[in-house]
Amino acid sequence: MRNISISKSRIIFALLTAAVMVCIFLFSCENAEESSDTSGFFVNIITDIFSKKFNSMSPAERSEFLDNISHIVRKTAHFTIYAALGTFASLTAGRRRIISLRSLGVLGFCFFYACTDELHQYFVPERACMFSDVILDTCGGLAGMLFSFVFLRNSKKSRPVYS
Repeated sequence: MRNISISKSRIIFALLTAAVMVCIFLFSCENAEESSDTSGFFVNIITDIFSKKFNSMSPAERSEFLDNISHIVRKTAHFTIYAALGTFASLTAGRRRIISLRSLGVLGFCFFYACTDELHQYFVPERACMFSDVILDTCGGLAGMLFSFVFLRNSKKSRPVYS
């Protein structure tokens, strides 16, 4: 029987992957109002930054500005949290070539989780299941995976993380 050794680093990265998955699930459990409140926090920060311009806008311009900023915040959140998922899942998979079955597996994992996340949102009141979000999430996962290659390459120069 072969002795299989799992490094501490892989266990930590696997736990971080699971933690990001739980965060995604919890965000997807929020109904439309709760989700708007969550993104509204960041929208308020942005409007504070641009407060002089915002205060000089007409009510219709303010509404359009808030809608646009809210959309950007929501899509950025999708991309960012899936970038974290892609990063940690990729680090769990360990050192490998960019074009490899393990890399394809990491990207497939991010895509599959994005699909299940959107399906979950279909059943949450006032939320929608959008394939465009699956694509955005998968792109975030890919960006995270590419980030992990930079991390692994730089850590290899200083000291080996694991293989």
